[in-house]
Amino acid sequence: MSRRLRALSAAFLLAAASVPGAAYAQALDTLRTRAERTGFRETSRYEDVRAFLEAVDRASADIRLVDFGYTFEGRALPLAVVGRLRDASPEAVRASGKTVVYLQADIHAGEVEGKEALQNLLRDVAAGRRGAWLDSLVLLVAPIFNADGNERVNLTNRPHQHGPVAGMGTRNNAQDLNVNRDFTKLDTPEARAQAALARDYDPHVLLDLHTTNGTFHAYQMTYAPPLHPASDSSLVAAVRGSWLPWVTTRIRSADGWDFHDYGNVPTRESPWAAAAGAERGWYSFDYRPRFSNNYWGLRNRFGILSETYSYLTFEERIHVQQRFVEEVLAYAAANATSIRRQTAAADARDVRGRELAVRARLKRTGPVEILMGGVTEERNPYSGEVMLRRTNERRPERMPEFTSFEAAETERVPAAWLLPAALTDVAERLRAHGVRVEPITAETRMTVEEFALDSAQTAPRESEKRRERTLFGRYRGVERAIPAGTLRIPADQPLARLAFILLEPRSDDGFAAWGLLDAALEGKTAYPILRVPSPPPARR
Repeated sequence: MSRRLRALSAAFLLAAASVPGAAYAQALDTLRTRAERTGFRETSRYEDVRAFLEAVDRASADIRLVDFGYTFEGRALPLAVVGRLRDASPEAVRASGKTVVYLQADIHAGEVEGKEALQNLLRDVAAGRRGAWLDSLVLLVAPIFNADGNERVNLTNRPHQHGPVAGMGTRNNAQDLNVNRDFTKLDTPEARAQAALARDYDPHVLLDLHTTNGTFHAYQMTYAPPLHPASDSSLVAAVRGSWLPWVTTRIRSADGWDFHDYGNVPTRESPWAAAAGAERGWYSFDYRPRFSNNYWGLRNRFGILSETYSYLTFEERIHVQQRFVEEVLAYAAANATSIRRQTAAADARDVRGRELAVRARLKRTGPVEILMGGVTEERNPYSGEVMLRRTNERRPERMPEFTSFEAAETERVPAAWLLPAALTDVAERLRAHGVRVEPITAETRMTVEEFALDSAQTAPRESEKRRERTLFGRYRGVERAIPAGTLRIPADQPLARLAFILLEPRSDDGFAAWGLLDAALEGKTAYPILRVPSPPPARR
C-alpha cells in the first residue's frame, strides 16, 4: 500500500475512534473513494480499493475483509463479508440461515462504476445506514474482480465512453482472456475463484455490474436475468416477472429514470446484424453460461446482470449503479425467505428424464415500446479523443423484442454420465464447479447410451485462445464393460443442469465445445463420455 493511502486510512481510523454514537457515521463520511477525491476524473486502483475495504472493515463489526482467490498476476481478490456473523467463513455464512447475496464489479475493468458504487454501499453499511438489510441478508462484496486488468489504465481503453477522463483498465485479464466468457471452461484463476466462492458460500443471489456502450437509447440502466432456457424456469420467471419490474417501478418513482431489459437495435455493421436478419428490433446478447448471469442460472440461483449506460458521465453512472443495487437489495431483504425457498426448491427438482436445451435461439415477442435516445460529442481534456454524452432525447419506437431464448435443440437428461478415469482434466474442472463426481469401485457391465460421431467442425478462428468445436451424431444403446475407476456424475444432484451443459456433446458451451476433449476424440468414432439412460418423467 502506498504511503499516501496508508495515511488516508490511518487518518480515517483515528477520526472514527475519537467520536462515539451518531458522530461515528459522520467520521465515516470523511472516507472517500479515489473517484470522489479526484472529482470523478480517476477511478480507484487496486491499492485504493484495498485501503478503503480495510478502513470499513476496522470501522464496522458487521464487515469482515477476506480474500477469495488470486488473479493471474498474483493479486489477492478482496471480499467484504457483510452481516451479523460470528466470522467470515463459508460455514458461518451458511449457518446464519439468511439469504446470501454476492455483488461483483469490475470484471471488465474499463466498466468501473460498479467498483465505485460498491465501495459507497460498504461505507453506508459501516455507518449504520443499511441495518435493515442485515436483518435478513448476508452480503458478499467483490468490488475489483479483474484486478490485473484494473491496473492497466489507459486514456483510450473504452473509446467514446464518458470518463473517467484520466483513464480506466482493460476488458480482459492479464492472460488476455475475457473472464466473462470463462465461467464454463474455467481457464482463468478469476473464474475459478468465483466458482469456488459459489461452491463454498453458496449465495442465493448473484449480481454482476457492467456498463454497455451499444445502441443510443434513452435508458439509464438495462439488465438481464439468466437467459439459458435450460435454467429453472421458476427462478427466471421470478427475476424477469417480479424482481426487476419492481426495481424499475421504484427507480422511476424515486429518481425519474427508465430501466429496461438489456438490448441493442442492430445495424448492418453491428455484431447483432446476423441474428437480426432484416428485422429491426431490440435484441439481447447471449444465453450461454460462459456469461456470469447465465452460469448462475444453471446453478439454480438468482443471477442478475446490470448495464449502466456508457454515455452518462462517470459520476452519473456510479449513482445509477448504486441506486440499482440498493433497490435490488431492498427487494431481496423484503423477500428473503421466499428467495431461499425458491432456490431450495430448484435444487430439489429432479431433472432426470426431462428434455433440456443444449442449443437455443432468440425468441420473438412484442411489439413493445423502446425508448431510443441520442448523444452529443465532447472531448476528453487529456487525450483529445471524442467522448459521447447522453442527451435527454426520448423517442418511443414500437418494435419486436428478442430478450429471451427458446430451445433450438434438446436432449434428455440421463440418470448419470460415465467419465473415463483418464479424463482427469475434465474431472478436475467438474469438481472445481462443485459438481458431484463418484468413482465406480468395481467393474460392471451395463447398457449405456453412446454418442456415435458423424462429423465435427472446428471454428476457423480462435475465441478466448481456443478453437470451438461442434460435434454431430446421435445416441445409441450399447452394452459396455465399465471399468473400475470410471467416474459417475449423477444427475440427481443440485448442479445437474450445469453438469448437463458441461458434458453433453451437442452443448455449445460445454467441455467438448471448448476443445477440452480434443485429444480424447482424436481418431475416435464415439464420444468418450457415456450415459446411464433415464426413462422420461411420468405424466401428471
